[in-house]
Amino acid sequence: MNPDNLPQMLQTGFHLTLGATSFLIETLQDPLKREENLDKLKSDLGQLADELVEKGEMTDREARNFVDTIFSQPGDRENAESESVSPKQSDATTDSPPESVVQPNVKLEIQELTADMAALRTELENLRVKNSQH
Repeated sequence: MNPDNLPQMLQTGFHLTLGATSFLIETLQDPLKREENLDKLKSDLGQLADELVEKGEMTDREARNFVDTIFSQPGDRENAESESVSPKQSDATTDSPPESVVQPNVKLEIQELTADMAALRTELENLRVKNSQH
């Protein structure tokens, strides 16, 4: 295994996992898609893997755009909604490995992000409770 390719391999694995998850959810929720997806499983697995990676990349881009929109400033949110991101622009962000993969202190960053997410979740729950009382 070439250590230079490790970040790209991890990113591709992540996209494959996202695509496979989406594939599974479609299969479970939609009876029409279920038959189509089961037929795909019986066909060329290499082609299916490529499709899943592509679907995962698209899901990753959509999630990034969604998070960027949510966390943008109120004034920036209007600008973000009015600007459209072309696939070429968003591909540029997915072609480079994420910073967390390259940095040696990944575990610490993940722990900090997890703590931040837990704090945001608690804050959201408190806001929901306050809003439901009014």
